[in-house]
Amino acid sequence: MEIQVGIVGAGPAGLMLSHLLHQRGVESVVLDTRTREEIEGTIRAGVLEQSSVDLMTETGVGDRVRELGMVHEGIELRFGGRGHRIDFAGLTGGRGVTIYPQHEVLKDLIAKRLADGGDIRFGVSDVQVAGITGDAPTIRYTQDGVEQELTCGLVAGCDGSRTMTRFLIPAPNPRQDHFRQYPFAWFGILAEAPPSSDELIYAHHRNGFALISTRSATVQRHYLQVDPNDTVEDWSDDRIWQELHTRVEGAQIKEGPIFSKSVLHFRSFVCEPMQHGRLFLAGDAAHTVPPTGAKGMNLAIADVYVLSRAMARFFAESDRTALDAYTATALSRVWRAQHFSWWMTSILHRMPEASGFDHNRQLAELDTVTRSRAGRTLLAENYVGTPFD
Repeated sequence: MEIQVGIVGAGPAGLMLSHLLHQRGVESVVLDTRTREEIEGTIRAGVLEQSSVDLMTETGVGDRVRELGMVHEGIELRFGGRGHRIDFAGLTGGRGVTIYPQHEVLKDLIAKRLADGGDIRFGVSDVQVAGITGDAPTIRYTQDGVEQELTCGLVAGCDGSRTMTRFLIPAPNPRQDHFRQYPFAWFGILAEAPPSSDELIYAHHRNGFALISTRSATVQRHYLQVDPNDTVEDWSDDRIWQELHTRVEGAQIKEGPIFSKSVLHFRSFVCEPMQHGRLFLAGDAAHTVPPTGAKGMNLAIADVYVLSRAMARFFAESDRTALDAYTATALSRVWRAQHFSWWMTSILHRMPEASGFDHNRQLAELDTVTRSRAGRTLLAENYVGTPFD
């Protein structure tokens, strides 16, 4: 089978790319080793930037996010026993973020692609990409025990942080992998409880970072900074609630039955370049960020916004100019997001070897940011995200 774009991976990047290409008259096939049920059933949190919500709405996949998503026009930074609100709307001309889980975005995109006659092939195996430096790369895979092959004009590697497509770019030349591992983890819980706050609370404390988040009117998502070697067995329900109350210092946390616990390890990573021959990486296949800045899914959407336009231009006009500039265009936003995510992580978390000096320096930095309109604006503009254009 011949197809214009072969897309490896049915996550946010792959599905949104297929959706945007369809809108521009470009045909694609999406392949994923997971079943549809596995993709839609993998529960992940999600904070959508204003531009991501706007793009979903403008392209016909925004009905449920508008109906079910929770619009937040600010966050609260808590430190030294006091809360400090960052007013997104007032500092950015009315922009905000929407709390809407990633798996719900995937449900919306899958439903839309199938309704539009899109070709998504779930549950495939033995995926192999070849010939990316030639004019007709191929994707070989097995489905229902039958070996199949796609001949593609272009290939998009959207297969997440456990990618195999990234390694098709030779290293160390041209591929350079930029990596930072963080010396702590997040302990996440889901609890049956009403919201503790109308907006997210980011708390700095001597014991470590805490995040008071939300999932719905009845289910809440909270996180604690923990040792990376901790397991779910190390944290009883009583210990979790006690530590959350301690770290938010004065904010009222509403308790309820905890029905999910997990430990999240995270890192910063960037692959450069994000392309080689006729292969183009997007989303977590190309970069990952700490969750502190809420950028992961939004970067995937931003990548494919750029990539879909470049691919459409290539097929419509045989013009590679935008394709050749894809890495430079995408990495400009990626590195800004990396800096913001690293900065938020560094000012809010307790480092393992931190001294009294380090703790007080963090408090001073948080005080500088929150007491200054310029500081609050810098945080707000980065958190809600800049326009795609």
